[in-house]
Amino acid sequence: MVTYSNPVISGFYPDPSICRVEDDYYLVTSTFAYFPGVPIFHSKDLVNWRQIGHCLTSEQQLPLANTWLSGGIFAPTIRYHEGWFYMVTTNVSGIGNFFVRSQQPAGPWSEPIPVAQDGIDPSLLFDEDGRVYFQSVFSGNEGDGVYQCEIDVSTGNLLTESRLIWKGTGGAHPEAPHLYKINGLYYLLIAEGGTEYGHMVTIARSSAPYGSYEPCPDNPILSHRSLKSSIQATGHADLVQAHDGSWWAVFLGVRPVSYPYRHHLGRETFLAPVSWTADGWPIIGNGGSVETVMESPKLNEVRWQTNGTRDDFNDANLGLDWVFLRNPDPSCWSLNASPGNLVLRGNKTSLDQTGSPAFVGRRLRHWTCNISALLEFEPLHEGEEAGLTVYMNERYHYDLAVMLKEGRKVIVFRRTVGSLRTERTLECSEGPFVLQIEAQPEWFHFKIQQNPSNVLEAGSGETHLLSTEVAGGFTGLIIAMYAVCETGQGSPACFDWFEYEPLNG
Repeated sequence: MVTYSNPVISGFYPDPSICRVEDDYYLVTSTFAYFPGVPIFHSKDLVNWRQIGHCLTSEQQLPLANTWLSGGIFAPTIRYHEGWFYMVTTNVSGIGNFFVRSQQPAGPWSEPIPVAQDGIDPSLLFDEDGRVYFQSVFSGNEGDGVYQCEIDVSTGNLLTESRLIWKGTGGAHPEAPHLYKINGLYYLLIAEGGTEYGHMVTIARSSAPYGSYEPCPDNPILSHRSLKSSIQATGHADLVQAHDGSWWAVFLGVRPVSYPYRHHLGRETFLAPVSWTADGWPIIGNGGSVETVMESPKLNEVRWQTNGTRDDFNDANLGLDWVFLRNPDPSCWSLNASPGNLVLRGNKTSLDQTGSPAFVGRRLRHWTCNISALLEFEPLHEGEEAGLTVYMNERYHYDLAVMLKEGRKVIVFRRTVGSLRTERTLECSEGPFVLQIEAQPEWFHFKIQQNPSNVLEAGSGETHLLSTEVAGGFTGLIIAMYAVCETGQGSPACFDWFEYEPLNG
């Protein structure tokens, strides 16, 4: 038996949505206040995924000024119809519900086309008769639930009033609706219970798009609530039929590393088979639960080549792994292909503030990994610093930085945990430094290498203090290179390379 391991996309990649075009599969996830928005992945076998682009790559498509970190882009849906890809989502800090479209999944994608329906987590169904049904979740005149209308997909204009079609089974926070037409029936899939440890997936069906909807007698069809499992908070699913006729679900889950439950990688993307009961109801996984190791799809496995885990910044553009915190200030960063480095110049926005600091990061995707970067930085003013941060949000982050303090160039290790802050200062020499982070399931260890024989232990911090359960919000940890200058544009902080070495998990 050939198996695969969950999650299929590790790290902060929540709210997955999937579509198939012949024997190719495409998947998108949420990004909240990180930029670019909505990464898009490609697979041939549903297990091995590679990122091919982002759907939202300009400030016009994705305005994020002063957005709360867990604001911005909520759950997207991707669908394909008559040669066009459609990605529909919500910018809760901007225009609300909208979609973009493209004939090439890697982009470029169109400017946003607003849809004047309230709510979040929008989805689309292209019906056989040419009608396009638009669903989202909000509290309307008929109460909380899934509301649906018809739209003109060329303009986004509403063609009908929104009508409540299902309130769910009674679980808290119904969300993530997806409507499918399967064997002549309309199946409405949603999540309930909140995107925490009570998360679940439920489904109902009807012979007509507006109902009435009959709930599945075996609801929830996926949930790990109250289960003793290394995977928790499973929910927010989307279904796809593979080109061999089998059915599969992608969904989010978390992997706590301690008890009481604490997770810091964020909500990740999982995969499970879907079976159908004799009377036509889908069940995800093994009777509604999933495992870390499961039997693989019987599709031709395609493992994508990777370019390694080290970035020497020799290209004209940043790789697809890299993200900014909100819309980046173009004066705060640049790439120099020759000699090959990333240059950050700090502005007045610090890591403790809502704004757009000089910040280039990537998701922490493994419990155990080694992270390092070569930094050359000569601060000229008090209040200038540059380094690496393990960042959950403005109030929860660990920083390892070079700075000027009382006229001396020093290394500072800082832990910010809510209203509590600790700092340790170490003396340092002139010249570049290798900043190192050793990530373990329950600890981060920070080090400075000034030369091959001189490695300084800067300090350590517990992973659970940066977990979602402690810090709150909907995101996961980002490892970022950053710079700050309290007086304005700072001295250049040159990062010659950045290396991310996964060890396991």
